[in-house]
Amino acid sequence: MRNTVTNVNQNNHDLSVSHNPTDFRSLMNYFWNFIDSSNSDFLELSPKIQVTEDKDAVKVTAEIPGIDEKDIDLKISADGMLSIGGEKKNKSEESNKDNYFSEISYGTFKRTIQLPWDLDYEATTAKYNNGVLTVSIPKSQNEKQKFKKISVAKS
Repeated sequence: MRNTVTNVNQNNHDLSVSHNPTDFRSLMNYFWNFIDSSNSDFLELSPKIQVTEDKDAVKVTAEIPGIDEKDIDLKISADGMLSIGGEKKNKSEESNKDNYFSEISYGTFKRTIQLPWDLDYEATTAKYNNGVLTVSIPKSQNEKQKFKKISVAKS
């Protein structure tokens, strides 16, 4: 490219800028890819969560693919804060092989949610299968008795 200004930032990202109008599209693609990649690692590792309840328990399901169960840190506090954390480790078999590009994220994550029920935290169980973590927390007797079914009669 003619009329190119080349610079490298602290992270060794090539910040080349061309003054050729036909290269404007390439410049914009580089810019948006750079902006997207700076925030995407945390978002990609943060587990997607579903919270459901039935009459006896609250179930929290989290998608955490590519992580061993020993690398999951699961905590629940007495005030109903459930924290799911862990680390997705980079398993590199050949360290001298260069990647052309990679969309696979590695690193640590943590997600904390507030559970708005009176639950029996001591009886919490967790299972991990095929990248899905399922946490089951039974409701306390007080929570089970909070609602009463009321019959509606026709007048």
